[in-house]
Amino acid sequence: MARKKIALLGAGMIGGTLAHLCALKGLGDVVLYDVVEGLPQGKALDLAAAGPVEGFDCRLTGTNDYKDLAGADVCIVTAGVARKPGMSRDDLLGINAKIIKAVAEGIKQHAPNAFVIVVSNPLDAMVTLMKRLTGFPKQRVVGMAGVLDSGRYRTFLAWELGVSVQSVQAMVLGGHGDDMVPIRSHTTVNGIPVASLIAADRLDAIEKRVRGAGGEVVALLKTGSAFYSPAHSAVLMAEAHLHDNKQVLACAAWLEGEYGLRDLYVGVPAQIGAGGVEKVLEIQLTADEKQALEVSASHVRELVEATDKVLASA
Repeated sequence: MARKKIALLGAGMIGGTLAHLCALKGLGDVVLYDVVEGLPQGKALDLAAAGPVEGFDCRLTGTNDYKDLAGADVCIVTAGVARKPGMSRDDLLGINAKIIKAVAEGIKQHAPNAFVIVVSNPLDAMVTLMKRLTGFPKQRVVGMAGVLDSGRYRTFLAWELGVSVQSVQAMVLGGHGDDMVPIRSHTTVNGIPVASLIAADRLDAIEKRVRGAGGEVVALLKTGSAFYSPAHSAVLMAEAHLHDNKQVLACAAWLEGEYGLRDLYVGVPAQIGAGGVEKVLEIQLTADEKQALEVSASHVRELVEATDKVLASA
């Protein structure tokens, strides 16, 4: 059986980390694409030399040509400008919409059968644009957000309780922005409802930190945004597809009536396997959580409309 091929669109900090993780995990051959000449080639060459040391054996290629995406089983899109201190994800809309347009056209032409995972911000608008421009079915275009946001939620809860992060089960749904929705009602610590262990005011503070965690990293780094955790999150989704393990993950999936939402990408629990996004799981939400999800979805619609205006005026 031929090895799988993973194409990484964008060779910045997330892209380079993705290439490293794909090699370490033996997911398949990796092609790293970027418009900057030398950048993907240099990172691929550097990583290739680590193969004999670490023991991974895959082909790592850097390129500035979309033709090298041919035959890709998975495309992970990180292309775009990263946030700077004081910027929201939404501030990136105008610049990144034009970049994603070019990337989508490249994927459509050269990797028409790929499962596409979008990481670029503002996430919900960019994954919508990717689906629209490629024309791929909803099962094959998904946004990475909920895995990362849920990871942050689990981390902060584990720190609060002084327990292993592996003991904390939690999900963050909705748009990937300041109005994302931590689902407290389904958050447990080895089956124990989190509200039984942490006071409501502390949970409020932790969830506020979750919503602002990306900005917290940006403020600390000053010259970039998070890259380790987004890369690990995207690779988890790629693994679920390539290994067909039917993993249930919070991710931006195209909704057609689920949660009362239609024709929209919103973060929800979804099953990912060989068929891509194989199923959206509808869970019971509290009245407050349902209202928060609707508010978050309305902001996603605004972002999508703003994207349309940007591209129409280009």
